[in-house]
Amino acid sequence: MTPRITVLGAGSWGTALALLVARNGVPTLLWSHRREHAEEMAAERRNTRYLPHAAFPDTLAVTPDLAEAVAKASDAVLVAVPSHAFRDTVQLCAPHLQAGAGLMWATKGLDRARGCLLHETAREILGPAREIAVLSGPTFAAEVVAELPSAITVGASSEAFGAKIVAWLHNTYFRAYTTDDIIGAQLGGACKNVLAIAAGISDGLGFGANARAALITRGLAEMMRLSLALGARRETLMGLAGVGDLVLTATDNQSRNRRFGLGIGKGKSREAIHAEIGQEIEGILAARLIHELAGKKGVDMPITAQTYRVLYEGLPPEEAVRNLLLREPKPEWGG
Repeated sequence: MTPRITVLGAGSWGTALALLVARNGVPTLLWSHRREHAEEMAAERRNTRYLPHAAFPDTLAVTPDLAEAVAKASDAVLVAVPSHAFRDTVQLCAPHLQAGAGLMWATKGLDRARGCLLHETAREILGPAREIAVLSGPTFAAEVVAELPSAITVGASSEAFGAKIVAWLHNTYFRAYTTDDIIGAQLGGACKNVLAIAAGISDGLGFGANARAALITRGLAEMMRLSLALGARRETLMGLAGVGDLVLTATDNQSRNRRFGLGIGKGKSREAIHAEIGQEIEGILAARLIHELAGKKGVDMPITAQTYRVLYEGLPPEEAVRNLLLREPKPEWGG
């Protein structure tokens, strides 16, 4: 089997996307950075660590060799690693990408080294000619693998590349919408993780549904302020990659970021919460990077700022909520 698509990252979401594409009949190669994990998946024909009930189809192969995985992909490479590993992963990919292969990513966050959006990192490493795209939206891996109805946004560098990606993903239970607003699609996915931590903290403190709804709504407002300041379009943030992903992640306990916030609100130690969740919690790093980016751009993001202070300055969660409530009254859409 000659793979058309290679997925880099064999966590729950990378595996779910590899399964989705492979089930659609597209030859796919899944890479894990841990050799023993790749060998385990190849032998058992499933990812027992993250999605144990999902058997691999014949169209899905596994490898621990990144150079081989990238070099074999004729159509595209899909990066599904944590944001802190995105730059290094793309740099390792660069020498091995086929000339006509595009780069996609399902990573949600900012570049840890530069604090920039991930498309800027991709362009810096791969140059302006390479087709690129981001996949973002309200999607839990387990539900996609279970073939429950789901939809995402594909922010692509060209209409043609976006159409190709839709063809690889689309089926009777999974729908993909395209946009050329790569900035908005990325910021929605990055900001919502921070806001999901905040929503979890609020619920962990026992503040109830009213507080959660207010936090999500005002969180959307500050997400939109930052996105518009960086050149995104308002409608992107009102779509799947913005409000859709925010509502999902801030309200459902499948969300690792929300569960992390719940633990903080209940007074658990960060070490204990990490041990319980056992996977990457993107909102922790994103809280710092988005807070810093908002400061550089002069954008007011009070919920993000208070979440940052809880996570990085040891501010008690109750005091963070008090700080938000004591802010000067203002018109709802006045800033």
